[in-house]
Amino acid sequence: QVQLVESGGGLVQAGGSLRLSCAASERTFSNYAMGWFRQAPGKEREFVAAISWRGGSTYYLDSVRGRFTISRDNAKNTVSLQMNSLKPEDAAVYYCAADKDSRLIVTIREEYDYWGQGTQVTVSS
Repeated sequence: QVQLVESGGGLVQAGGSLRLSCAASERTFSNYAMGWFRQAPGKEREFVAAISWRGGSTYYLDSVRGRFTISRDNAKNTVSLQMNSLKPEDAAVYYCAADKDSRLIVTIREEYDYWGQGTQVTVSS
């Protein structure tokens, strides 16, 4: 079973940047579709970004497209989310996730098999 550990969250002013990282425990990670989700208080966990197994395809939530960039380094078993021009509405706990049954883009939360523990992102206005 793949274990995922996120890092990089924190407090940032609106307009600032953060880079989230997710480290996977096994090299089989390189065969999995990966994604980032977020959950704000009182809201459901929502899709943010996804990347295919080799990184050739990416997909984003409309509200973050052009500001966030998902990437992966299969040699290092990591996936990252670069977040620029952050807004207060981006504040949430961010989770990375892995889908062991797909190598393509996956946007549906229920399709993912493994989840990290989450990292808090706070954006001050």
